[in-house]
Amino acid sequence: MGFQICELGICICLCVSMFSFTLVQGSIIGVAAERLQGAVLIDETAAIGEIDDDFICATLDWWPPEKCDYGTCSWGHASLLNLDLGNNHLLNAIKAFSPLKLRLGGTLQDKVIYESRDLRQPCKQFINSSSEMFGFTQGCLPMQRWDELNSFFKKSGAVVIFGLNALAGRNVQLDGSAAGAWDPSNAESLIRYTVENDYTIHGWELGNELSGNGVGARVTADQYASDLIYLHNIVEDIYKNKESKPLILAPGGFFDAGWFREFINKTPNALDVVTHHIYNLGPGVDEHLIEKILDPSYLDGEANTFRSLQNILKSSPTSAVAWVGEAGGAYNSGRNHVTNAFVFSFWYLDQLGMAASYDTKTYCRQTLVGGNYGLLNTVTFVPNPDYYSALLWQRLMGRKVLSTTFSGTKKIRAYAHCAKQSQGITLLLINLNGNTTVEAKIAFNGTHTYTLHHKNRSGSKRVSFHHHFGNAEAGREEYHLTAKDGNLQSQIMLLNGKILTLDLAGGIPALEPVKVDSLEPITVAPFSITFAHIPYIVLPACKQ
Repeated sequence: MGFQICELGICICLCVSMFSFTLVQGSIIGVAAERLQGAVLIDETAAIGEIDDDFICATLDWWPPEKCDYGTCSWGHASLLNLDLGNNHLLNAIKAFSPLKLRLGGTLQDKVIYESRDLRQPCKQFINSSSEMFGFTQGCLPMQRWDELNSFFKKSGAVVIFGLNALAGRNVQLDGSAAGAWDPSNAESLIRYTVENDYTIHGWELGNELSGNGVGARVTADQYASDLIYLHNIVEDIYKNKESKPLILAPGGFFDAGWFREFINKTPNALDVVTHHIYNLGPGVDEHLIEKILDPSYLDGEANTFRSLQNILKSSPTSAVAWVGEAGGAYNSGRNHVTNAFVFSFWYLDQLGMAASYDTKTYCRQTLVGGNYGLLNTVTFVPNPDYYSALLWQRLMGRKVLSTTFSGTKKIRAYAHCAKQSQGITLLLINLNGNTTVEAKIAFNGTHTYTLHHKNRSGSKRVSFHHHFGNAEAGREEYHLTAKDGNLQSQIMLLNGKILTLDLAGGIPALEPVKVDSLEPITVAPFSITFAHIPYIVLPACKQ
């Protein structure tokens, strides 16, 4: 059965067919079915945000193999201190992004010292100790390892942001407050060594999760602002003879409106990037992670953070922009077969789309490798599903962000950008429903209407769109992502029905689209993700 609704110049049929799917323990099983049509509404007049060309970012952390959560030790040799830099899978995975931003840091960065001529203590590695904050003693970055890392970054084309130890010189009190000013001497030695050796660092970030209530320790906004200005002055001095200077980033913590507002207002000329962290799904041990991921209302909750930070930046004297500096969804290393499985691409891509729509410039995923939320497998460096989701975003979603909504069902998450390196637009449609196939048409809210006519079985059909058409005869390109065997907890992703796997040389596979007639609706299968590149729709927002 079915019925028609007409709005926005498009007639939409809502139809019910014979088959459907139900999620049972992460797998899809066939039951009864529903098939409906809906509309993607895009504001064609102006972009609502503009992301960095290298919007996609991933983190590398300091955790040793002894880092364990809930009885599981998931980090292996993924630390900056022991990562296998000679692994070809790792190299190819980074190079494929051309480039990939890498944020080096994490919980232990505020316990890392840097080997230097001025260092008056041995350069020792982290040792597991339950009496220490975060469960480990102080660690050290040897300069030989820093040399090796920079050689690898240059070879891979990575764009590097380094997180500095912001607890140096402070005393952490029993209540978690960190007393005293930051001691920048060791950080300054590292920065000078880096410049002397012509290593390229895109940005220096001060501290990790010390804002607001902090994690393990906290620093007041006023003191943090003073420390940040000190870092800015150091960088200005060391890079004074360089053509370009690195970015200054902070605070790399969880958003606290009052703290962030004070900090931003007190650093108007020193701060380039405001970084915040996201773990909105709760602890990795939570058995309801998948339910949260598939709940559109739950996903919508994080918009408050993006909106609040955007408003603070707009109302302050700063020129700083917002980044998500670290986001793993579920804290304490994530959850195996959830945060490293197909289902997590629903959360991840929704986060990318949402962040971009609030003018976030870069989004750093925790992690590239390490824990249970890596883009790559911790042992083999073979890509997990989210790696391919990120790579498709990087290649298809352009800088300009378009205001986008979806009518027909709340289970479709819809985002649109001007296309990357080509004309037209790219849509991202995420179907959180395992019972419904959605056929999506596109509508626009501009002032000009262009009409197409085509024949169907009942005769001539008139379809009106508010946009300018280029050469629609060439059709569009679609990329449909699904889980192997319909199992949402699978770590194998299919693109247009074909398994994505490395080639024999360890190279990243080609991500080939399917060509679709321009007059056909975009079909999004149950529990699937679709990118649609539509080159023949040229919007005023994309010409500006």
